[in-house]
Amino acid sequence: MNKQTSIFSNIKGDLSSGLVVFLIAVPLCLGIALASGAPLFSGMIAGIVGGIVIGALSGSQLSVSGPAAGLTAIVLSAVMSLGAFETFLLAVVLAGAIQLVLGLVRAGSVANYFPSNVITGMLTAIGLIIILKQIPHAFGYDADAEGDFAFIQTDGENTFSALLSTLNHIHLGAVIITIISILILLYWAKIPKLKVVPAPLVAVLVGVGLNQLFVAMGSPLGLAQSHLVTLPVADSFGDFIGQFTFPDFSQLANGNVWTVAATIAIVASLETLLNLEATDKLDPQKRYSPPNKELKAQGIGNMISGLIGGIPITSVIVRSSANINAGGRTKLAAITHGLLLLVCAALIPGVLNMIPLATLAAVLLVTGYKLCKPTVFKQMFAKGKYQWVPFVVTVAVIVFTDLLIGVGVGLATSVLFIMWGNLKSPYFFHREKYRTGDLIKLELSQEVSFLNKANILLTLDRLPENTTVVIDAGKTVYIDQDVLDIIREFSQIKAPQKNIKVVLRGFKEAYKINNTEHVFLESQEKEKPVSVVSNGTHKDLLKELTVN
Repeated sequence: MNKQTSIFSNIKGDLSSGLVVFLIAVPLCLGIALASGAPLFSGMIAGIVGGIVIGALSGSQLSVSGPAAGLTAIVLSAVMSLGAFETFLLAVVLAGAIQLVLGLVRAGSVANYFPSNVITGMLTAIGLIIILKQIPHAFGYDADAEGDFAFIQTDGENTFSALLSTLNHIHLGAVIITIISILILLYWAKIPKLKVVPAPLVAVLVGVGLNQLFVAMGSPLGLAQSHLVTLPVADSFGDFIGQFTFPDFSQLANGNVWTVAATIAIVASLETLLNLEATDKLDPQKRYSPPNKELKAQGIGNMISGLIGGIPITSVIVRSSANINAGGRTKLAAITHGLLLLVCAALIPGVLNMIPLATLAAVLLVTGYKLCKPTVFKQMFAKGKYQWVPFVVTVAVIVFTDLLIGVGVGLATSVLFIMWGNLKSPYFFHREKYRTGDLIKLELSQEVSFLNKANILLTLDRLPENTTVVIDAGKTVYIDQDVLDIIREFSQIKAPQKNIKVVLRGFKEAYKINNTEHVFLESQEKEKPVSVVSNGTHKDLLKELTVN
C-alpha cells in the first residue's frame, strides 16, 4: 500500500537533497546530451522538465527523472537517421503520447513480473558502473562524456581501458580535491554542530575553493576548464530563449518518425519501471509507487520536453539513489532540483562552471559504494544458487553491455532456474511404515509441467509391489495433461498388476481424475502408523527405490 506523505513533511532534508541532486544532475544532463549527439542545452531542458513536471505528477516520492544514459545510443542513431534535430523532437513528443496511452491502459503492471534478485542485481551493477566510471574523473582524466555510462564509450574506449588510460593522465590537484571531498562526505555528519549543513554541499564548496586557491597561486595543481563543469553561457535573455528548439510537425506523416517514437516509448518505459521498482526498494519508508501513474507522468513530461527542445526522459536510478542518500524523503527534492537547474541555467551558469568534476566524482563514488556494498553479495549468496546465479548474471551483463540487455538476460536466467528447479522437484514425498506394508505419499508441487513427465513416470514405475501410494494434488495450481495421463495409466493399469493401492487426493474436477481418499480411509480405520522411515524430495525417493 502506498503511504501518503506530505510534500512539506521533510522540507529541510528535501531542500538540501534537491541541491545535491542538482549538482550531480548538471554534468549528467550535459554529458548525456553530448553523448547523444544533441545540443547541450537539450540535456538541461530534459533535466528541468524531469524535475519540475514529472516530479510534481509522479506517484513516487523519491524517483528523480531526467535524460538517461541508457537512451544515448538510440537518440544518437535517431538524430542521424532522421536528418534534423527538429524532426527528432517530434518523435520525442509522439513517444510521450504513446507512454501516456500505456499508462491509461494500465500497462505498467509489467513491472510486477521482474524478480527481486534481478532488481537487486540491477542496483548492484549500477553501483559498480558508477564507481568504475567515476574513478577516471576522481584522478583528473575527464576525456569521456560525464554522462556516458555505456561499456563502450563514445570516445572509443571502454570502461576498463579508460581505467588503464587514467594511469597516464593523473592530475594531482584532482586527486587532492577527490580525497578531501570523500573525507568530508564520510565524516562531516559526525560533527554534531556542523551536520546541519549537508556534507555534499560542503564538499562542493571546498572543492571550488581549493581549485580557485590553486589557480590564484599559479600552482600546477589548478584545474583547467576541461576538468570543470561546462554549462552553456548565454550573453543575454534573448540568447537564453534562443537555445530552445521546437519540433517540425510537417514530418508527422514520416513513418521513420513513428518508428523512432515507438522505440523510445518502449525502451524509456521499461527503464522507468525498472528504476521505479529499484527506487522503492531503497526507500527507507518502503512506499509503493504506482507504475501506471508513473507512465502517465513520464508521457506528459516527454511531450513537454520534445515540444521545447529537450531529449527523452526516464526515471534515473543514479539521481534517485543520490536523492535518498542525501536525505530526500518527498517529491519536493526532485522538484527543487528541477527549479535549481532552471534558475542556474538562466541566471548563473558561470558559477556552476567553477565546480570541479573531481568533487562530483567523489559524491557519486560514495553513492555507488552504498549500492554495491560487499554485504549485498553476501546476502545474495546466502539465499542459494536459485537467487545468486541470476543476480550475478544480471550484474555482469549490465556492466559489460547496458541496463536493459542485462535485465533481460537476468530475467531469462531466473526463469530458466525456476524451470530447472521445477524439473528437479516435481513432488515431495513422505514414507511411513504400516503393519500391512509401506505407505508412500507423493505431494505434487505447485506447478507440474511436461518437463516433469520423465521423473514422475520413473518414480511410479519403480514403486515396489504390495505398497500403497498416495498422490496428493491439493497444493497444485497446474498439472500438464501428459502428467495426468501418466497418473491415470498408473492407477488404472500398472498399479493393479503390481498389487499397488493408489490413493488420489486433491485433484480438481477439471483434471477428470476421481479422488479415492475416502475409500482408503475407510479400509485403514484400524491401521495406525508405527514410525516415520524417511521423507524428502523425489531424488531421495528414487535413490531409496533404486537401492531397494
